[in-house]
Amino acid sequence: MSGQITTADGAKTIQSSRRQNWLRAFYRFRQSHLSIVGLAVVALLAVTAIAGPWIVPFPQQALGAVDTASRFQSPSPAHLFGTNELGQDMFTLVLSGARISLFAGAAIVVLAASFGTLVGAIAGYFRGWVDEVLMRVVDLMLTLPSLILALAVAASLGSSLGHTVFAIALSWWPGFARLVRGEVIAKKEEAFVQAARALGATSARILLRHILPNVMSPVIVKVSLDIGFAILSVASLGFIGIGVKPPTPEWGTLLSVARGNMPDYWWTAVFPGLAIFLAVFGFSLLGDGLRDVLDPKARR
Repeated sequence: MSGQITTADGAKTIQSSRRQNWLRAFYRFRQSHLSIVGLAVVALLAVTAIAGPWIVPFPQQALGAVDTASRFQSPSPAHLFGTNELGQDMFTLVLSGARISLFAGAAIVVLAASFGTLVGAIAGYFRGWVDEVLMRVVDLMLTLPSLILALAVAASLGSSLGHTVFAIALSWWPGFARLVRGEVIAKKEEAFVQAARALGATSARILLRHILPNVMSPVIVKVSLDIGFAILSVASLGFIGIGVKPPTPEWGTLLSVARGNMPDYWWTAVFPGLAIFLAVFGFSLLGDGLRDVLDPKARR
């Protein structure tokens, strides 16, 4: 009976400790005003991406419809962001582009993080020749400028959103591999890993159930920081004509078309550029806030 009470008390203590940790983490995050701003910007972008097709004033124009009678109208109550050379409402195009750009950025980072985490975990846990081979591949990838590699892959595969995501993800994963490898090397010598090994746990179980859950904090921080820069990379490929093609309203593609209208019709470039800036800015601030929350050295 006393053993059951002790076990119950221990479970309550663990739950209370976890709750205290989450409360401290939330408090640290709330104390950073810039982190709150980043969270608000990211939340606004997410809501815009989800609700965009239902809240834009001219949904048919997001699919390629034109209205030449309304071309190059400056910002006004009827067209909040003005219109472009085809008479399309820029407010509609920018809001519709949020779904495409945010999806592409998130997909790139998720793919890169998944593959990079797998490679880094295997290299860090098994070491030896496995580590040497995998890390030499990572070093080779890191010697190639990521944007140049993405350009080459995207150009060879053809212009589409899927090809753009794959091309950039292919150049993005080595950073995650190096990060996870270092974390795994440090964690594999911890007492809880040694105890699991002494109890007969397999390498796969130790890696998946004991080590990886304890190294995910820096990965989550890197993911939040990288999404904004992935969006910027997608926009860069679209800007030079290798990424998503019109009439798909991706932010980089909108900028590419608008550069011929500057400076007379400035609104066609300013608002897509402002959307890209807000995305990078918001995710960067959010990532900094999460780093403060998830950094084990900051916990007391």
